[in-house]
Parts: sequence; C-alpha cells; structure tokens
Amino acid sequence: MDTLLRPWNLDDAPVVLAAAGEDMMARQFTTPVGSLAEAQDWIALLAARRDEDTAYSFAVLHEGVPVGNVAVSSVERRHLTGWISYWVREEARGKGLATKACQAVSEFAFDELGLFRLELAHRLDNPASCRVALGAGFLVEGVERARLLHDGVRYDTETHARLATD
Repeated sequence: MDTLLRPWNLDDAPVVLAAAGEDMMARQFTTPVGSLAEAQDWIALLAARRDEDTAYSFAVLHEGVPVGNVAVSSVERRHLTGWISYWVREEARGKGLATKACQAVSEFAFDELGLFRLELAHRLDNPASCRVALGAGFLVEGVERARLLHDGVRYDTETHARLATD
C-alpha cells in the first residue's frame, strides 16, 4: 500500500458524515450515517470486518486528507474471491483517484490477501464508475438485469472482474 490508502480511523468521522450527506452517497454506506456517532459506528464496523477477515476498507487520501473509500469485501477464502467497491467525494472526482485506489486495493487483495478473482458492478447509468473499473484493469463480463433496488426503482448493472493472472 502506498500513501494513497490507509485504514479509516475514528478521527475521520466528520469526513464520513460529510460524504454521506452528498447527493446519492447514502447508498454507498451499509448502515445509515446521519450523525457523527453513526459515522464512528460505520468506521468501527469496518474495523470489525477487517478483524473477521471478511472486508478490508481504506480511506482514499488526496494531499493527506480522506476523500473517498475503497474496499475489498465479501472475502471468500474457499474460492479466493472478493468484491471491490469505491466512492470518492464530489470535490475529489475527476482526478483519477478512484482508479488508482481501485488498482491499489486490487494489488493488496492479490498480494496480501492471496485472492485470485475480484469482482465489481456498477449501474449502467454510471459511466464514470465504468471508466474506473476499466482503468483499474477490470474486464466487462456482462449485464445483470434489475440487480439493484434504490428508492423503489430496479437498476441493471454491468459486472466486471479482474484475476490475479490478468
């Protein structure tokens, strides 16, 4: 890992709370984040998942300040697979940070965790996320119909994968 990524810490709660308040960002969190206490709970959950060897989340840094998140979750040891996710705050988008973070967490997953296959998916109406996936070396594998449900609307997603041998 380079200085682009570091584990989240409780002092990052204000950044997490601000990120969760951005348009459509609440969907990026596994639990509601509407207060500093909930932001700290989210960070504590990430630490617990790391301890359980089920997920590894990192703050994405820009000039030393957390501006996003990248994670390998759903770590499955039998088949050596994981699920990649990422988000970057509005003010840090367009700088290539998500792509670099996705590349870095993929290398971490392959080299440090010993995983072989990483997957991710994005809504079809999110071309920026597609550019991140492709830029990080994830190949398109297909479309999953009506995979996600947000605010009562079903969305198709495009699935990508990267292998340790790619």
